[in-house]
Amino acid sequence: MLFNLGVLGFFKYYNFFIDSFINLFQTLGYEINSVWTLNILLPVGISFYTFQTMSYSIDIYQRKLKPTKNFIAFASFVSFFPQLVAGPIEKAHNFLPQFLYRRTLKLVDFKSGLFLIAFGLFKKIAVADNVAVIVDRFYSNSAFESVNTTFTIIAIVLYSIQIYCDFSGYTDIAIGIAKLFGFNLMDNFERPYFAKNPIQFWRRWHISLSTWFRDYVFIPLGGSRVSHFKTMTNILIVFLVSGLWHGANWTFVIWGFGHFLIYLLSDSFIKQIPIKLPRIISGILTFAAVSLLWVFFRSQTIHEAYTVLDNLLLFNFYNMPFSRFDFLQVLLLSFTLLISDILIEKNKLPHNMFTTIIYIMLVVIFGNFNSNSFIYFQF
Repeated sequence: MLFNLGVLGFFKYYNFFIDSFINLFQTLGYEINSVWTLNILLPVGISFYTFQTMSYSIDIYQRKLKPTKNFIAFASFVSFFPQLVAGPIEKAHNFLPQFLYRRTLKLVDFKSGLFLIAFGLFKKIAVADNVAVIVDRFYSNSAFESVNTTFTIIAIVLYSIQIYCDFSGYTDIAIGIAKLFGFNLMDNFERPYFAKNPIQFWRRWHISLSTWFRDYVFIPLGGSRVSHFKTMTNILIVFLVSGLWHGANWTFVIWGFGHFLIYLLSDSFIKQIPIKLPRIISGILTFAAVSLLWVFFRSQTIHEAYTVLDNLLLFNFYNMPFSRFDFLQVLLLSFTLLISDILIEKNKLPHNMFTTIIYIMLVVIFGNFNSNSFIYFQF
């Protein structure tokens, strides 16, 4: 445990804490040079496979799993290539046993695997990478000289779509490839923007990370079996750690704290106010709150995030600095995604060769094949 956390802390957080202490002392009037910072190359996906490795030690300690004597199985569990760098983060007691018995590829898994790969590519290459053209144009303008309220709103909403399609697209591809090898990975997304409150959002978004923190951090701290104040404190710790897990930047800490605040407000509203909002209204409010917090997730600095949010209050509306074709294409693809997710939510989108071919055709026709890595590779 200490070794895993030490490696993760050194590679990901060493410079962050050193710079934070230097900035603190400089604020107090002490002049300190950044001589202790190091030029460290962050290994791709280190947060993912570190947490997956830690789950093995914790599961053994909690007697959920017996130590394996099969080193090949353990090494394969840690380095399973489909989900190695961006999840889902599998728990050892769920995933490691799958390496210990003979697997057979069933036709239903083969069809489902191909569908998930095609659907994941559609999300990533057709939707996320086309949306990124507009979002990156917005955030690349560091001075925000050509930014107006309309462009800001569009960029905020589109980034919500981009990060969902980018991350869940990778997950779908990973789960699909795993199925072709006879493995079953856990679902990581369940249409999170259909959530009617922030509490439900976190039951649908990055499920493998949420359940990891629930089982290995929240419950050991006392979970919800303690007083309401301690329960809220435990939830706060989980959100702050989750923010830091995503990146060594104060913007991620604020993002995590912001989610704690809307989680707390939602919990209080549900328990103390008997008024039940229409599902579509509560869904829109949840999406709006989550989208505003994505600004801190996307921004490089707190000042940049503040500038983006401040643009919402300018109320200046001008022509958009991007082509109508790009925008209409993004709207069309986003609508296609919405219909797809609605059908999946209602369990009416079959995983067969016909639907697989449709999504492959959408990728070929609308795909943006420029080199765009997955967003979560940096974590």
